[in-house]
Amino acid sequence: MATTLPAAVTTAQTGPGRAEVLGQVARLADLEESAVEQMRAEALAAPTRGVVAYGEYQSGGWWTTALMNHSDSGDPHDVVIGDGRPQPTSLLEEMPATARFLDSLGLNFMYVRLARLEPHSYLWEHRDYAELWETDRHRLHIPLVTNPSAVLITAGARVHMAAGSLWRLTPSQAHGVCNTTGPDRLHLIADVYADDTYQALAARPHLRDGDAVDLPEMTSAERAGLLERAGQLAELGFTEAAEQTLLRAFYTYALPEGGAYDLITELHEARRADADVSRWRAAKAHLLARP
Repeated sequence: MATTLPAAVTTAQTGPGRAEVLGQVARLADLEESAVEQMRAEALAAPTRGVVAYGEYQSGGWWTTALMNHSDSGDPHDVVIGDGRPQPTSLLEEMPATARFLDSLGLNFMYVRLARLEPHSYLWEHRDYAELWETDRHRLHIPLVTNPSAVLITAGARVHMAAGSLWRLTPSQAHGVCNTTGPDRLHLIADVYADDTYQALAARPHLRDGDAVDLPEMTSAERAGLLERAGQLAELGFTEAAEQTLLRAFYTYALPEGGAYDLITELHEARRADADVSRWRAAKAHLLARP
């Protein structure tokens, strides 16, 4: 098995890593600029934006398209992730540079997709792989189009996955994503099984200065003010807006795990809205289920 990086990848410079987030997100390698440019051009020229899936995880605005999946028809709109040996979809067959790059990695893929996050869109705090915990797997991100407001939130920090690098995410840990101002964030995402080739690729995880920025703790006054604003929205009948106001606190403050969901529960307890309390307790349990 290969123990070195493929020709399309060069080792990145090691930076001063952050222990508190390094286990959850890290750069693995720098990519050749020409390879990224070719894949970016193919992704932007794709004839479909994809489909909106996993609606319970998002505010809307997150679109995915499969490049390798388990559909016998090769349908790129079949985006429900599962275990198995994937096949190229009809979309990947139209993206030769991307196909060559994926092949050059020599990895054991589980699923490969394009993921687009529109401006003013959020993936709420969640865990992935809860139903697939039995096999050692990892998630790789190749940012193709991004902007400074498109960030990952994990371990109380804000991380911008810059273009030009191959990144590893540990999605079984609680995390969320937002793109607050735009333009679109477009990533190539590959879920892979652990093997010797992956271990060689992932041998030098690191972060550079500025990759991760600590979020501030929420003060008691800020917490009270946030709940008051949400309560006012709910009293006016804008319940969903009230809930999303509290959900977005996850992207502003270093909350304890599930803290945004607890704020929503507290909001509805004060309103004596028992059905909403039960709904959000169930949502927290589902979205943050541990493998």
